[in-house]
Amino acid sequence: MNKPIKTFSFSTEYFNVVDTLECGQIFRYFKLDAGKYLLISKNHPCIITQNNSEVLITVYEEDEGYFYNYFDLNTDYNGIFSRATASNYPVLVNSAKLGKGVRILKQDSEEMIISFLISQNNNIPRIKNSLNKICELLGEKSTFCGYEYYAFPTLEKMSLQTADFYKSCGLGYRAEYMLNVCSSLNNGLINRLNSIEKNKRKEELVKIKGIGEKVADCVLLFGMYQTDSFPVDTWIEKIYREDFNGLLTDRKKITEFFISQFGSDSGYFQQYLFYYKRTLSKK
Repeated sequence: MNKPIKTFSFSTEYFNVVDTLECGQIFRYFKLDAGKYLLISKNHPCIITQNNSEVLITVYEEDEGYFYNYFDLNTDYNGIFSRATASNYPVLVNSAKLGKGVRILKQDSEEMIISFLISQNNNIPRIKNSLNKICELLGEKSTFCGYEYYAFPTLEKMSLQTADFYKSCGLGYRAEYMLNVCSSLNNGLINRLNSIEKNKRKEELVKIKGIGEKVADCVLLFGMYQTDSFPVDTWIEKIYREDFNGLLTDRKKITEFFISQFGSDSGYFQQYLFYYKRTLSKK
């Protein structure tokens, strides 16, 4: 029996589809047309597009709540934007204005950890290719609104694979790390993280071979929605030096600096700043 499908909408004032999907938070999306995407989270598909005033999200009727949460549509981004534009840092004000439509997605924790493990020292096309190959080989094939897609594989299937399998999917040296992460996830990593104090979670994550400071911060922000996290990569280092006149060289200390400035808004402001610097670099 075909499951019923519905489309719901959301204002574009604080939601730009292209900016949100292509800012490096997620990798399991496919461009169908200008501004129109097929996105898969675990085994949940949706088609998302926008016009001048509305974002349109087409889902299985039973998945409406899932994607309402996934796109974080209950959060007041007007308040976040207002706090950013009231900042004493001109670069943050400009970043928020340019990236006003960027939202932080509430991703599945397991899928997100696996995705960002692959993202280390990698570029987005290669990350997407590796993830899509894994999904094609191990995930369940389905069709949504006439488009074929593969669900993200179960942890059980992923855990049965060898390092050579993951190397064949383009993971290179990350293949061994994948085995470690799958083992940790099988042994209840997510439950452990959810059961401990937030300020202890990063310490737990970096114990896992293959998860360093930056990936751990990404996991906390994008996989556990811990918005007092601030991942630091090359783009953030660049903005720290050039726009905050920063002298620190240790990324851990740079992260601490930004969190001390922005507190629980750190993750949102990181996305504004990251989007701003990367967008300007393309001009």
